[in-house]
Parts: sequence; C-alpha cells; structure tokens
Amino acid sequence: MSKEAMDENKKIKQRNAFLRDNNGKEMSSNEGVKISDDSNSLKAGDRGPTLLEDFLMREKLSHFDRERIPERVVHARGYGAYGEFELYESLEELTMAHFLQDPGVKTPLFVRFSEVAGSKGVNETNRDVRGFSVKFYTEEGNFDLVGNNIPIFFIQDGVKFPDLIHALKPEPNNEIPQGSTAHDTFWDFIANNQESAAMVMWIMSDRTIPRSFRMMQGFGVHTFRLVNKEGKSRFVKFHWRPVLGMHSFVWDEAQKLGGADPDFHRRDLWENINAGNFAEFELGIQVLEEADEFKFDFDILDATKLWPEEDIPVRIIGKMTINQNVENVFAETEQSAFHPGNIVRGIDFSNDPLLQGRLFSYTDTQLARVGTNYQELPINRPVCPVHNNQRDGASRYTIDRGRVAYHDNSLANNSPYTVPGTKGGFVTYPSTVQGLKERKTAPSFLDHFSQARLFWNSMTGVERSHIIQALTFELGKVKDVSIRQQVVDMLGNISTELATILARELGVAVPNVAESSVTKSSPALSMGNTVFSPKTLRVGVIVGEGFDGPSTQYILNELKGAGLRPVIVHERLGVVHGTEGVELKVDDSFLTGSPLVYDGLFVVGGQNQDEYFQKYTRSYAIETYNHFKPIGATPTGAALIQPAGIIGKPGVIVEQQPAAFAEQFIQAMTQQRFWNRM
Repeated sequence: MSKEAMDENKKIKQRNAFLRDNNGKEMSSNEGVKISDDSNSLKAGDRGPTLLEDFLMREKLSHFDRERIPERVVHARGYGAYGEFELYESLEELTMAHFLQDPGVKTPLFVRFSEVAGSKGVNETNRDVRGFSVKFYTEEGNFDLVGNNIPIFFIQDGVKFPDLIHALKPEPNNEIPQGSTAHDTFWDFIANNQESAAMVMWIMSDRTIPRSFRMMQGFGVHTFRLVNKEGKSRFVKFHWRPVLGMHSFVWDEAQKLGGADPDFHRRDLWENINAGNFAEFELGIQVLEEADEFKFDFDILDATKLWPEEDIPVRIIGKMTINQNVENVFAETEQSAFHPGNIVRGIDFSNDPLLQGRLFSYTDTQLARVGTNYQELPINRPVCPVHNNQRDGASRYTIDRGRVAYHDNSLANNSPYTVPGTKGGFVTYPSTVQGLKERKTAPSFLDHFSQARLFWNSMTGVERSHIIQALTFELGKVKDVSIRQQVVDMLGNISTELATILARELGVAVPNVAESSVTKSSPALSMGNTVFSPKTLRVGVIVGEGFDGPSTQYILNELKGAGLRPVIVHERLGVVHGTEGVELKVDDSFLTGSPLVYDGLFVVGGQNQDEYFQKYTRSYAIETYNHFKPIGATPTGAALIQPAGIIGKPGVIVEQQPAAFAEQFIQAMTQQRFWNRM
C-alpha cells in the first residue's frame, strides 16, 4: 500500500471513530447512564413541579440549547418593534402586579413576532406556528409574556422539546426541507406522540399562514397564577386579540408570496408603523378560581389543551399599541432575550410540566446564545434600578463600586439588602407540593382527541376544506407509506370523515377506529367569527395613460378615507397622466409589483392600452380572482379583464357611478375573501 493510500486509510479510521449509529441501541446519557424514561421529567407527584435534581432532563435540555450558535434554534426568523400597554381597568382584586393597578397608565414594551421552524433566512409566509412574545418594562422589573399565535402546544412535558424540534427541523442526512413540516421525520414524531393531535388540527388550519403579524392572535399558552395583596391565588391564561381581526392567506397565495416577497411580514409591519398605522392588540385574561381546578374534563395544566371561552370567558383588560420601529435589527431584535421565567410580583407559575422545563431552558439558552451578561444589553435591561452581588462574566457592562460582593455582610451594612414581601419584595406563592418522586404522565393528561374534535367541530366548511388540503399536501410529501398510515389512523380518532378523505387522497387504508364522541363546538375557535375591517389593506390600482382623472381621483380619495392603502401600478415607474391634468405617482411597475402583495385589485385602465399592458392586467386580475380577493373595475378596466371570464362573479364589481362603486368596493374589501367562487 502506498504512503498516500495509508494516509487516506488513517483519515477514514479517524473519522469512523466518531461515527455513531443509534439504530437499535439502548438509550443512555452522555455519561453512559442507561435511561429508563425519556418522555417524562422528574416531578413531585404526577401533577407536581419538575425537580431540579433531574440530571437527565438538564443534560438533554442543556445540550439542545447549545446546538446552534448564535442563531436561535427555534424562532430564528423574527421581527420586533416597540410599543406601549395601557390598562383599561384595575386588576387590584386579582394581582399585586404594579402595571396592572392603575387604568390609563402606559407601560413601555417590546414585541417580537417570529416563525418557529425555519432558519433566519426562511420565507416569512411559510406554514408555521408564529411566536408572539412581549417584554413589558414595568416599574417592578421585566415581565415577559412569551407565547405563540396558537393557544396550545405539541407536547406536555419540556423534556420532549428537543425531540419535537429535531423532528420538525430539516432532516439531518440531507438538510431538507427548510422551514416546512412536510416531511417524514416530523409526521413520524406526530404519529408516535399522539398528545400532538389537537395541535395538528391547529397547524393545518389557516392560523399558521397569517395575513400579517398585525392580524393574528397571541396566547401565553401556559397556565400561570395571579396573586393579590391578600395572598389569594387564581389561575390565569393570557390572550392577545388583534383590533383588525384575525385573517390569513390561502395556501397557494402564501407559497407564491414567499417567492414574490420573502420579507412580506416584516415589510408589512415596518411600513405600517412608519405610515402611522400602528398595530393594536387587546389583552384578555381567562381567570379560574383554585377551587375549580378539577372542574373540567381536561387538565388545566396540560399545555396541549385550551380553556374553552364558552366555559371560561375572556376578560379584556387593556390594549397594546405597537408604534415604533427599531433602529438596528441586530442590536435590538436579534439580541432581545425573552424568558417565561421573567415575572413580577403578583404573577407566578403553575405546575405545568412544559412551563417548568422552559423555566430552565430559556435562561440556559440565553447564556449560551447571547452571553453571560445578556440582561445588561439595552433591549433587555429593565427600566427600574438593579442592585445585586453578581459580578464579572463575558461582556460585563456595569462597573460595580466597592469591595463587597457577597451577602450577608457587615462591611457594607449588609447591602444591597433584601426587601420583605410586605414592602414590594417578590414572594413565591406557597402552593402545596406533595407526591412521590417519579417519571410519569398524570392520568388527566391522557385524553388526546377530545379537544382536537372540538376544534374540528368548530370550523366552517371553508376552514375544514383548507385543513383537508393542508393535510393532503403535508402527508403527500411523506415518502414512508407506513407513516402516512399511522397519521391517518390517528386522525381517525378525531373524525372518520376526515380520515376517510385523507386515506383516499394518500393511498392508504381507511382506519377502523372509533372517532371522538365530542359533539359540542366553540365559535371562538373559528376565524369566520372575527372582526372584518378595510383599514390598512392594500389595493393594487392598475392605471394606464389617459385614465379618467376626476373619477379615479374621487374613488381613490374615498378608498383612503375608509383606511385602505391604494398602490398605483403602471407599466413603468414614474408618473402616469390622466385627463383634466390629474397625475398619479407610480408605486409599482408590473414587474416590481405583484397581485400577491395586494389585498384587492382596482383596474382603472386608460386610453393607451397596448398588448403588454393588457397581458399583465389580465394576469394580475386572474391571480387576484383565484385567491378569492375583491376586484373592482371602471368600464375601461372591465373591458381589459373581460377575456378572463370573471365579470359578474362574486366580489367582482364594475363601476357605473363613482360614489356607488366606491361604497360597494369598500364593502368588498372589508369582506376580504369571496369563498363562494369555489
């Protein structure tokens, strides 16, 4: 053997020494300890808090938290802005939290919206859960409400979070697909972790392709506590409701828009804030007395379950207004560090095992991703004074005076000193903890299908058809037929009708399982029961040279008066000229614009309509029509789109008289989609 061959053989052996095949092997820790249970963290009783001594959970989460540096492992693609929160009514009877005492007081905040699955460069319109995290800079310290645009989650215990993310991320052998769950490993996880059944229904709904950050709900997901000055505790869940209503794309539109404008969501937020169209959300709470903890047919600590609003109403308590863009995305948005463990006096934790895992993981993650002193960065620093004996560490900003850096002490008169709870110090609510130390899922967590069925029952016909299409697409991308079969079998527990349709579409057997017996529905879960408003919606206005100046200008003024945002589209950039001296500045050319980025289309046309103008106008109209959006046209514009065969169809309005047309078109834009074209 030649020297070159020997060297190459040596390299291969060195590489093979680091290869590990896990297939068919016993599970063990990185220290070689065999693991008997990898699905449950160690708790004090099956519904008790997670114990810090769980060295197996800490090792698993610590390793996971450091797997990708410096980009976030999840929620990497995000965008943030500043705002303020104004309380509507005092919550003194519920909580000691200072920022929830006085109506009218405005608390500064920072919000970060994000996607869960994709990397930092992924398209923003992919189907994905959206992060919805708010940092309140209160006078008593930072309170972080770290949530999503869906009220539940995939898993019940934080120890399984690394497994979930490993499954939904691109498959490690080929790094495919990016920012999508339409692949084998994700659905294999779902099929074998059926606590995710309800979440599957939510992520396959239109909730995961939102029209904008400004038009999606937000949820704290977990069960927290509110504690008042008398020491009385109540359970609470947090809700954000968009003032503009909750609206989404259709799937074909979302896919194409990812190519036309992969930054669509951040551009929408940035431009609207700059234009003074501030994003507004109302904060609501569901409050449950401790005595009612076991009153329901679900466990209130189970993060895969929601609290139906018909049983526990949402009380609206205040409004968030997002009104200021960042100056530097890296310094502010990317270095922002959120943590569900950042709470203030009057807010406390429950024994939710997923929340308990996050309380460890988020601190660990921020220390690894941002650095030891991440809390000193301007975006993360509280507005109230900070004094303690923590010192040094990487990137230390604070210059501490004096020689004493410990507690208790006499050299500094035992300062900084602790503050009694009666004078504002944080005091943990003294909830009772009892039970054997054990790794076990509580029996009350074992019903995985009732709320999935509740969600299905609550959907409109259009929403159900979209869920079916989403599941057909996602599972159609799964190459392993056995995984498809397992998932369809699981869905049979939710709906026989759904499973039967999918079995036919996916080429698998119809499952022989009994569907859930739940018959009730929750109107609050349907996006059909939301607010509809024309405000801030974009109208693509296709204008040709020689257009009817006075009539067009009148209609545009009416649209603007209703809160719509007309975008002038022409063959080329510059100025387009109409009759009687009316001129319009062109915002988009046919090539720089796209019907995908407008919420509706108004075809004005003009006197000089060459073949190029006609071709693109019809193309814009057909794309808009196929996505169920409103289309308006002047008589001249109607002649342009006549060959498309859409005149007279629902949501297609032709001008007869400008005032009447403007009123009808504004109504159509308010409706937003015309599903009866289907």
